[in-house]
Amino acid sequence: MGQLNPNTPMAISQCRSCGSSDLSPVIDLGLQPLANNLLAPGDLQKIEPRFPLAVHVCTSCWLMQITHTVPPVNLFSDYVYFSSFSEHMLRHSREASLRYIQDKNLGKDSFVIEIASNDGYLLKNFVQAGVPCLGFEPAANIAEVARRSGVETHCEFFGEETARALASERGKADLILGNNVFAHAPRINDFIFGLNSLLKHDGWIVLEFPYGMDMIDHVEFDTIYHEHVFYFTLTPLLRAFARHGLDIFHVERLPIHGGSLRLFACHQGSEPIGDSVRNLHELEESRGVNSKGYYRVFSQCAEKVKNDLCQFIAEQTQNGKNIAAYGASAKGSTLLNYLGGAAKKVGFIADRSTYKHGKLSPGIHAPILPAEALVEQRPDFAILLVWNFADEVIAQQQEFREKGGQFVIPLPELRVL
Repeated sequence: MGQLNPNTPMAISQCRSCGSSDLSPVIDLGLQPLANNLLAPGDLQKIEPRFPLAVHVCTSCWLMQITHTVPPVNLFSDYVYFSSFSEHMLRHSREASLRYIQDKNLGKDSFVIEIASNDGYLLKNFVQAGVPCLGFEPAANIAEVARRSGVETHCEFFGEETARALASERGKADLILGNNVFAHAPRINDFIFGLNSLLKHDGWIVLEFPYGMDMIDHVEFDTIYHEHVFYFTLTPLLRAFARHGLDIFHVERLPIHGGSLRLFACHQGSEPIGDSVRNLHELEESRGVNSKGYYRVFSQCAEKVKNDLCQFIAEQTQNGKNIAAYGASAKGSTLLNYLGGAAKKVGFIADRSTYKHGKLSPGIHAPILPAEALVEQRPDFAILLVWNFADEVIAQQQEFREKGGQFVIPLPELRVL
C-alpha cells in the first residue's frame, strides 16, 4: 500500500494559464493520497494510490499551481464534503446571498448560477427569495441532496462547452457564483471562457477562494492537496481574466478558511475598476509576489511546523498521553500524511459529518468517529485539523475541554488551548 500509481499523470512542463515553461519550485509535500478519498475498513487490502504533491510558481505570470493533475472525475464524481455541516459556512453564505440580491437588485426575472453548488447550502437562499437559480455540481451524491432540498442542480462539470449549451437553452446569467471551486479547475482558460460565455452583458461574476498570499504568510501548507490545482494571488488573475474579455473590478479579503479572496468580475468596460483592485495589486508587488524570493521561505516554514508537531506527539505519547484529532478534512489529510510515521499515533479523528463516520482517513487510516467521541473517549489532546473553524469547534466542544481535554492548533506555530 502507498506505492505510486503507474497511471500517475506526468508533471506539467508549462504554466496552465499563460503557457510559459518558466516554473520555479515552491514546496514539495511528497507522495500523498487523495485527500477526500476516505476508505471503508474493507478497502485496506486494496492499493491506495498516492500522487506527487508539489507546487511550482510560474515566473512569467506568477500563478502558483501543483505539478501533477489528477483527473477531476476521480476527485469529484462521488464526494464526501457537505457544506451544510458547518454552521459558519451557512452563515457566511446566507449573508453573501442577501447582499448580492440587494446589490444586484435580483428578482423573479433574474437568473443566478452557482458552479460547484454542493448540497445547495448557498442557492437555497435564492430559492427562498424567489430568485431563479441553478447549480452545477459534478458529484452525483451531493447533487441529489441539493435537489431534495429544492435546488435545481445540473450534475456535470463546468467549462466552455457546458456554459455555451446552458446559455443557449436557458439564457445568460445576471450573477455567476463560485465558492471554493475556481482553484479546482485545471483548465483555467476553459473555465474563464465559460464564465464569459454564460454572463449577461451587465452581469457579475463573484468567486471566492483561498488567498495565496495568506497561504504563504501564515504557512498554510495544508491548504495544498490534489483538488486545489491553483493557489491564487490577484497578480496572475488580472492577466488571465483580461485575456478572456473580463475585468476584475473589485476584490475583498475575507478571514474565512484562513484567508480568502472574494473577486468580482464583469465584461470589460461594464463596471469601473475600483480602488480595491489597484490597492491589492500594489500590495502584492510591494510584498514581492512577482519575485522568486517571496516563495523560498515557505517550504522551510512548513518543515518547522512538521518538526514541532512531530516532537510534540513523540513527547506526549512517551509520557502516556493519548492523542486524537478533530476534523476529517482534506487539509487534515495533507497535514497528517506530511507528518509521516508520527501521525500513526493519532488514535482517531472526530467529525460532525455523518457521511464520514465509520470510514478511515486517507493514508494513515485513522478511524473517523462522531464528534461526541472526544467526550466519550477523552483523549488528552485533539489536534485541530480544521483550525480555520477553530472558534466554532471549540464552542461545540466545551465539555471536552471542561473534562481536561486540550486542543492543539498546529500552524503557523504550535499552540495548545
